[in-house]
Amino acid sequence: MQHNNTPLEVLFEDNHLIIVNKKSGTLVQSDQTGDTPLVDEVKDYLAKKYNKPGNVFCGVIHRLDRPVSGLVIFAKTSKALVRMNELFKEHTHIEKKYLAIVLHKPKNAEDTLVHWLVKNTQKLYAMVYTKEVRNSQRAELSFKHLSSIDRNHLLEITLKTGRFHQIRAQLSKIGSTIVGDLKYGAPVPNTDASICLHSYMCTFLHPVKNEKMTVIAPLPVSNAWINFKM
Repeated sequence: MQHNNTPLEVLFEDNHLIIVNKKSGTLVQSDQTGDTPLVDEVKDYLAKKYNKPGNVFCGVIHRLDRPVSGLVIFAKTSKALVRMNELFKEHTHIEKKYLAIVLHKPKNAEDTLVHWLVKNTQKLYAMVYTKEVRNSQRAELSFKHLSSIDRNHLLEITLKTGRFHQIRAQLSKIGSTIVGDLKYGAPVPNTDASICLHSYMCTFLHPVKNEKMTVIAPLPVSNAWINFKM
């Protein structure tokens, strides 16, 4: 089993939630590789910090693809998990923003994309359609072009739905493939096998306190990110 030796970067923690900045290459939940997932790193962190023997509760609310970096929210109680799951499912009282560095600047500086996605479970790939087809799910996001440096273009993306590979597939469909994303048409990989997609900001209603919260995850310091400042 492969362990991630970099220390956990905690962005926010209270009695109900813990929010961390995931490094690209880290799994959120375990898979067939047997590599240590982020949820286990968070459990270890909580066990050590609070000197808790036995199994520590840490509920997975949402996931990021392995090559994607950024903000991931975990629940420290079952009550917080149920309520946060409802927020994510209904897309009410929650806004998720991502940053992506793409190879080709979109035609429009701002736009809303609506497609229908079909997940190919064999190839772990999302097929994109411009109209509804069998077994498809509606996918919607909006984007805004922020800046360009050399041949790279920084987009801010606001997710309206949460589908498998949604941002990667929809941007590729309009010809704006994410830097390093070989699966969706990038010509070369990033040196660390990441893709330049970062879960940057989440604004949501706290599941217990009912207060509006905004948490921001600092940008990675590798690859094309070093040219862009936020």
